[in-house]
Amino acid sequence: MNSDPAAASTATAPAILPILQVTDEAAEVVLGALADEPDGTGLGLRVGVSGTEMSPSMTFEFSYDLSLHEIERVGSGDAAYEVAGLTVIIPEDSVENLTGATLDVPSNPLQGGLVIRNPNRPDMADRIDLSESDSVTERLQSLLNNHVNPSLAAHGGYVELVRVEDSKAYLLMGGGCQGCTMSAATLHQGVAAIISQHVPEILDVVDVTDHAAGENPFYQ
Repeated sequence: MNSDPAAASTATAPAILPILQVTDEAAEVVLGALADEPDGTGLGLRVGVSGTEMSPSMTFEFSYDLSLHEIERVGSGDAAYEVAGLTVIIPEDSVENLTGATLDVPSNPLQGGLVIRNPNRPDMADRIDLSESDSVTERLQSLLNNHVNPSLAAHGGYVELVRVEDSKAYLLMGGGCQGCTMSAATLHQGVAAIISQHVPEILDVVDVTDHAAGENPFYQ
């Protein structure tokens, strides 16, 4: 019996797996928005990585852009597939960073919108550029000014370098950080980890903040 090459090819073709998983709850939210669009049947959800940001826990994460996009105008290199009745469109340059991620609704039912739970993290090795010719204090100050404090500022806080002494960095936490029950964890788990990675001469970070005098608790 002669085999059917087309049938054999179909049988052995690998399944196309979704790049970004979408929960039923998230799909329901998007489909509801599409239902309100006059041309909703011709639209899909475009999800792309738009950049990077530092989270409140002081870890670098991707930031995202979600928009409704015409299915007919999907780019030739973009990925498009259907999940739970929803067409999902992933730009070519976001495929790698979104593979294995999940679009979901927030765990807190009082919080609206959608969230992306992504196990992938940006590689910041080339994005934090500190001059090797600068002193330890100068590099540390640059790291705080340009990378740490912009993130803390979004929550009303900041970290100030008091001094560097014997491989130790003495830091003062101000604004919303002062008096916060989470500030110690933020300092040692977040800020200290970033300092250790990018200014390895610093072996210890010491918090010299008078937290008893602080108001406006951070992360609350």
